[in-house]
Amino acid sequence: MSRLKAILFDIDDTLFSTTAFARKARQNAVRAMIQAGLDVPEEVVLKELDEVLSEFSSNYEHHYDKLLQRLRPACLQATNPALIVAACVAAYHDTKFRELAPFDDVPPLLADLKRAGLRLGIVTHGWTVKQAEKLVRLGLVPYLDPRAVFISDQIGISKPNPKLYALALRDMGLRADEVMYVGDSPAHDVAPPQSLGMITVWARRAARYGIEGTGIVPDHVVEDFEELRRILAREYGVPLP
Repeated sequence: MSRLKAILFDIDDTLFSTTAFARKARQNAVRAMIQAGLDVPEEVVLKELDEVLSEFSSNYEHHYDKLLQRLRPACLQATNPALIVAACVAAYHDTKFRELAPFDDVPPLLADLKRAGLRLGIVTHGWTVKQAEKLVRLGLVPYLDPRAVFISDQIGISKPNPKLYALALRDMGLRADEVMYVGDSPAHDVAPPQSLGMITVWARRAARYGIEGTGIVPDHVVEDFEELRRILAREYGVPLP
C-alpha cells in the first residue's frame, strides 16, 4: 500500500500551457485592435505590449490602456480609444472561450487518480478569481477536492514561501511525506515543498525555466502526465490502468 494520500498541482504551465495560450490570445487581441482602427504595425504593438506586461505584471488590469498611452497613435484623434480597447479585450476573451484547454493527458490521469482514492488539489500563485476561472474553464473542478484548492491571493501567502504549502498540509490534515506536489517551476514548485518533506515532481514540458545550475533536485522529473502515471503506479503502488 502506498503512503501517498494526496497529489497537489500547480496550474500554469503544468496543467496547460499558459505561455502558449497567452501568446496566441495577445496576438489575437492586437489584431483586433488593428482591425478596430489602430494604425500601428502588429509587430510594433506586440513588442510594446510585452514591455507593458514586463513593467506592470500580467495581473495588471489596464494593459491595453497603458499600451495606447505609450504608442500615442495618430488614429486616436479620430477614434474613441475605448472602442479599440474593447475590441482587444473581446478578442482576448473569445480566444479564452475557444481555446483554453488542459494538456490532453491531464483529465484522464486525474480521473483515474480520483477513482484510485487519492485526494487531488491545487496550490497556485495568482489572483483568486483568475486562477479559479482557469480551473473551471479547463474542466478540472470535478476531479478536485474543493477543500484542497489553495490560491495565494486568497490565502495571503505567495509562492515561493513554503508557508503556502505548509498551510495546505495543515488544512488537509496530512503529513508532508503523504503528499506529492507537481509543478513547472524549480524555484517555486520544487524547492519550497521539498523543504517541508513533500514529494516533488518537476513537470518540464512547458517550463519556462530550467533546473540546471539551481542546485534543486526534484524527486521526479516528467515530460508529460503519462510518465507521471507510470511513476505513480511503479513507485507508489497507485492502482492505475
